[in-house]
Amino acid sequence: MRYSKLNYLLSALGLVLVTAGASAQTQTDSIKYDHQEVFGPITWPTTPGDTRSPSGQPGQHYWQNRADYLIKASLNENSADTSITGEATISYTNNSPDNLDHLWLQLDQNLFKPDSRGAATVPIGGDRFDVKGFSKGGYHIESVSVTYKGQTYKVDPVITDARMQVRLTTPMGPKGEKIQVKVNYSFSIPFYGADRMGRKKFKQGYVYELAQWYPRMCVYDDVEGWNTLPYMGLGEFYCDYGDFDYYITAPANMTVVGSGDLQNGDKVLSAKQQSRLAEARNSDKTTMIITPEEVGQEATHPFKGTLTWHFKMQNTRDVAWAASTAFIWDGAKVNLPSGRKTIAMSAYPAESAGNDSWGRSTEYLKNSMEIYSKEYFEYPWNSAVSVSGVALGMEYPGIIFCLNNLKNGNLWGDITHEIGHNWFPMIVGSNERKYMWQDEGFNTFINQYATKMFNNGEYYNAKNRPAVGIAVMMKREKDPLMVAPEAQNEYGQYYVKTSLGLDMLRNVVLGPDRFDYAFHEYIKHWAFKHPLPYDFFRAMNDASGEDLNWFFQPWFFTTWKLDQAIQGVKYVKDDVTKGAQITLVNKEKMAMPVDLKITQANGKTETIHLPVNIWQRGGVWTFIYPSTSAIQSMELDPDNQLPDADRKNNVWNGK
Repeated sequence: MRYSKLNYLLSALGLVLVTAGASAQTQTDSIKYDHQEVFGPITWPTTPGDTRSPSGQPGQHYWQNRADYLIKASLNENSADTSITGEATISYTNNSPDNLDHLWLQLDQNLFKPDSRGAATVPIGGDRFDVKGFSKGGYHIESVSVTYKGQTYKVDPVITDARMQVRLTTPMGPKGEKIQVKVNYSFSIPFYGADRMGRKKFKQGYVYELAQWYPRMCVYDDVEGWNTLPYMGLGEFYCDYGDFDYYITAPANMTVVGSGDLQNGDKVLSAKQQSRLAEARNSDKTTMIITPEEVGQEATHPFKGTLTWHFKMQNTRDVAWAASTAFIWDGAKVNLPSGRKTIAMSAYPAESAGNDSWGRSTEYLKNSMEIYSKEYFEYPWNSAVSVSGVALGMEYPGIIFCLNNLKNGNLWGDITHEIGHNWFPMIVGSNERKYMWQDEGFNTFINQYATKMFNNGEYYNAKNRPAVGIAVMMKREKDPLMVAPEAQNEYGQYYVKTSLGLDMLRNVVLGPDRFDYAFHEYIKHWAFKHPLPYDFFRAMNDASGEDLNWFFQPWFFTTWKLDQAIQGVKYVKDDVTKGAQITLVNKEKMAMPVDLKITQANGKTETIHLPVNIWQRGGVWTFIYPSTSAIQSMELDPDNQLPDADRKNNVWNGK
């Protein structure tokens, strides 16, 4: 009998409805999925004035302010207390369309005051970023002055926890107006600086890691105006870009390394060290600048009293430095895709030396920089240095701090992660204080590819499938990724859940080519700018050609879980050769595409891919698979790429 096209469609639709309806009746009590929640319309927030484009790029009227710094600081070492005294002159440019009645600065060292908000909110058992009681902690602000339109006047700043407000007698004008703020300050260096800086004693002297060491401008942006969330330990930083010109005066028997380019090597290095440094700049192999045997020798530091080390770094959002009498120092050339050469260096005490430890630090740093430059965005500065000390792992532009006793793969992992932060957020300048996943997670994502590429995969484990472990973490997840760090009960999610989300978009949803193109577009357009999460979402949608909001909204804004399941199989007309009706169920609230591995009794095995769109109408989906013999077994997500909450129902056995 011949059917008209309409009759055929109605007949087919009826079959599907009956099948889906029967399946749904058996699953009603267990399905949490609501397709309208996942696939309902989503419009991300917008900013006024065309500052950000609907395509996820900076808009035609995008602006950001600028802060240039001239800093002169001294490291004052004595047995009772070691402190920093300094003078910071900040030249601030207001590119916004707004008049500014006041300025806000960050005083991050105030975290270490006994009565700080960060100290008050440390969990009773402590944590990695807590404030380990330091009675001398915090800034001492000696004076603040402002110069605007040729007039200079002193200001009595208003200090609230880790923020300082400078109230202006004359409002600062918009659209390129400039003002200068000068701050004289001092602070005692904490022993444990919330795992971001501090001091630690070794056989041949203290290693000082100095970060958050000068008053820094808060960011005034097109989204919130002044960003004044206080520094409380876990949440990191949000800074404007500018040029840094800084001088560090330290005891003459110390080696000082820092962000940017050393300007006066002829005045602070011996002739032999200058020669070796030049050699390292041209060597692909690690070259010693100060050998282990030379540490502590008078000829290594032939100067008396104090020395002033002068560094410059352009178009950066921050600088940091380290100093010690104990430093072994080495370096090697970094080859960048454009043909430009730069240098990777390491500074570490004798306790960290050895080929199973920091003796390979420069090798790890050099290779990481070359990989990230080739794969994502060329490293824009002229040097980078890895420092061994008290901090487990912390990043700044051009300098990273890693724990002194790490070895082999653990040291590789720490170095490639911390220098990876020079791409997120030092180049792509997101707001770490609010959106920790936007730098930690993106960086963790690129780290896995660096590990695969380094030295033929020396530390790469192809069998490592993090989705299974992350599914366990997600079961106890209390807070979504969009929650600010201080409100997050399990901050490890910022790293691994974000990274897994990008993996799934790349390997399951879009494919490597489309994902990589879109990701590179995001990096290219937001280098040295301040992207919001919504800019990332829009950029990925635009460049990939997919509306991925069904993924972004649940993954970043909720604690929803994923649970795909196989319900069963029926053969068409009970004949295994005529095809099989396979029913799948999406039991939890998230949705993802389906990879289903099917093995037939005749030995044929294949993995079919179904798009996420099968879940647009509901949580049960039946389709016909063209089997030619009985289905022996089936498995959902056979490569363990998804964080499925219950993998037992991913497997169906025909026997």
